[in-house]
Amino acid sequence: MSKVSYYTKEGLKKLTDELNQLKDIERPKASNAIAEARDKGDLSENAEYDAAKEAQGMLEMQISKLEEFASTARIIDESQLDVSKVLIHSTVKIKNQTNGMEMVYKLVAQSEADLATGKISVDSPIGKGLLGKEVGEIAEVTVPNGIMNFDILEISRD
Repeated sequence: MSKVSYYTKEGLKKLTDELNQLKDIERPKASNAIAEARDKGDLSENAEYDAAKEAQGMLEMQISKLEEFASTARIIDESQLDVSKVLIHSTVKIKNQTNGMEMVYKLVAQSEADLATGKISVDSPIGKGLLGKEVGEIAEVTVPNGIMNFDILEISRD
């Protein structure tokens, strides 16, 4: 059984758009590349054919993965989120107790994570450490080089 993934409407639209792009545009391109390579002669010594078949296999694997995500996707109504504790789609302002640095993160599904825009996965070490915490609590996060402690300063649902 696959794990349910929670998305915003925008995140789910992005996922389905990518899936449609792969199925409707990239899949036919891969088939054409195989057909062109096949037309070039002896398949046993045709590196172009082998490369096209491998690319098609990778494409099909990516399509399958996205179809699985889409089949288990659920949309979250962010206006209904409880802001008393950190949940998926919460925006959290935290303070690193070691260096005093403040950061703001939005917790999202793994496929929506983008550190450059402040979106971290609920499956990441920091995301896991923040889940369920309330303002004023300390999140103890295990990272590769030890344990980090973060003060929960604010929780919102931007």
